[in-house]
Amino acid sequence: MSGKKSSLRRIAEALERMRPAPSAAPDFTSASAFVWHTEPDRLEPVARVNRVDVGLLVGVDRSRDTLLANTDQFARGHAANNALLWGARGMGKSSLVKAIHGKVAGDFPGLKLVEIQREDLASIGRCLNLMRGRPERFVLFCDDLSFSHDDVHYKSLKAVLDGGIEGRPDNVVLYATSNRRHLMPRDMIENERSSAISPAEAVEEKVSLSDRFGLWLGFHACDQDQYLAMIRGYCDAYGVEIDDATLRAEAIEWQATRGSRSGRVAWQYFTDLAGRRGVSLG
Repeated sequence: MSGKKSSLRRIAEALERMRPAPSAAPDFTSASAFVWHTEPDRLEPVARVNRVDVGLLVGVDRSRDTLLANTDQFARGHAANNALLWGARGMGKSSLVKAIHGKVAGDFPGLKLVEIQREDLASIGRCLNLMRGRPERFVLFCDDLSFSHDDVHYKSLKAVLDGGIEGRPDNVVLYATSNRRHLMPRDMIENERSSAISPAEAVEEKVSLSDRFGLWLGFHACDQDQYLAMIRGYCDAYGVEIDDATLRAEAIEWQATRGSRSGRVAWQYFTDLAGRRGVSLG
């Protein structure tokens, strides 16, 4: 019997040695933003965040002011809501999150931005454990969030939004962007309703996930005046000189070749213009 116990002990010790060491908290003073990675778990500091000044984001005034106020009160240690930024592609949802973090973090260096990929939501609890109890405040950011019918990642996100047993840390707030208001395609919602024994219950869990965000900020396609104003704002900010008539003609032609009009298309045209004028955007 003693020999069997000894063998079991050796096996247990071997398994213990094989288990990855617990993740160490990074040096949060080394950067203002981090990206969550798994295998192994770690928060990788971002030396330079890819963002524009919040003043360059045109046509999103209401969403900008609402998210800015929410982020500011969170950075001050007050209560704040999780936020879902949803709507048209290329209208600056993720740009707004990064720009507002940059603006508020200028006054509150303890405010950190942590990006987590949708594919890594299953590990979100481990990510939160590195932030729990820290003096810093964290905006946990998930870009382009959506779910399919067989996707179980929403359960991990729901636990964060609802609090779960441990509860979401008081020093963490979640900002997510999505092209869909309810985070899943409408035809998928209808298909599950039509094929389920209890149609209402079949989709309630997934559809109601978006209801757990305290702020819903909608982004809609811009009109031509807003599109041109975006480009003019970029030109003024980066010192690119162009007369209004030329800008209008070129920008409208650029938009026509892309088949759409958005903040992203405006930036793409401006990038081409700046390159032709020999202006660096770095």
